[in-house]
Amino acid sequence: MINILIFGSGRVGLLTGAMLASSGDYHVHIADIQADRKPLTLGKHAHNLTHCVLDIMKEDNVKAYIKEHNITALAAALPYFLTKKVAEMAKACDTNYFDLTEDVETTKYVETLSQSSDKVFAPQCGLAPGFISVVTNDLVKLFDEAETVKMRVGALPVNISHPLQYALTWSTEGLINEYVKPCEAIEDFKNVTIEPLDDLETIKIDGLTYEAFNTSGGIGSLKDTYKGKVRNINYKSVRYPGHCEKLRFLINDLKLKNKQELLCEIFNNAIPRVEDDVVLVYVSVEGTINGVYSERHFAKKYHSQEAFGQKWSALQLTTACGLCVTIDLALKQAHFKAGFAKQEDITLAQMMDNRFGHYYRYNFLDNCADNPKPELGTNPSKREYI
Repeated sequence: MINILIFGSGRVGLLTGAMLASSGDYHVHIADIQADRKPLTLGKHAHNLTHCVLDIMKEDNVKAYIKEHNITALAAALPYFLTKKVAEMAKACDTNYFDLTEDVETTKYVETLSQSSDKVFAPQCGLAPGFISVVTNDLVKLFDEAETVKMRVGALPVNISHPLQYALTWSTEGLINEYVKPCEAIEDFKNVTIEPLDDLETIKIDGLTYEAFNTSGGIGSLKDTYKGKVRNINYKSVRYPGHCEKLRFLINDLKLKNKQELLCEIFNNAIPRVEDDVVLVYVSVEGTINGVYSERHFAKKYHSQEAFGQKWSALQLTTACGLCVTIDLALKQAHFKAGFAKQEDITLAQMMDNRFGHYYRYNFLDNCADNPKPELGTNPSKREYI
């Protein structure tokens, strides 16, 4: 039994803990500053999930808990500005480390911490960066020379009437951070910094029209992996048409870019939270295959569903599944070397064939619901790409 301590008992932290505990191979401790025990249906594996009251800022208490419970790994499911503290604790206690951050500065800090560690430090294990990095890397490898890579991800309400054409499905702090921080990309084989909310484009998926624009963090470590190897790589968030124009008014015209707390307050007060959402994952790569200039795509939609007696949004599911797969590959299969682990070190087949990754292929949590386990073993790259 592997003991894991997850900081943050929000929806993603709770779902991650439930998935890992339900496998029977992990005892998950979910820590938060309040004793908030949300009811879950875990059946015979209920004893594998423990809630505890811990404040990551109280280092002595956390270190004592890690030692007492023989914790093997720490995972951060907290707002991005607290993630560094969890990484520091993992380094101090010589444990493995995982997080979901999209924050560029935090990821660079984690990489620095990992350089002298004999444990795995794997940041950016969610959806974007995370699963999108796995898909993109797998698709690029089909090409002899990749010319242009477009990474697009959107988490959207199924039904919407709000003037901003959006609804909240994850951390408001993380969302605002993506909208205001500088974005990274590759242009003409070089790493560049570009402005958020710029380069607005219209895209069509399954006959529906969306817009996409620059947001921070989604490119992940691909900017380093493919520097000097691919001419152009960029990441954009997908939204319903009209969202970007209103964001520009709030953030640029009203000069709220440096007032993130106020923006969070506005968003939390004005934009509803929903559970019925859809996650769009779209990757397009152009380049040369066997001497022929070609284009390949990955396009898929993921939907909300019920598991463990609760309803979970598609964004919560895609994020938690990515974190669980990375943890499982690292701790049960020794997939990563010690030190800094990139999401593109995971193949798409490994991601989708993993017991926690079935949702990415089949849109249901096979490990967590009363669904028959499908036959696996086919190569997703052959089946998913168009």
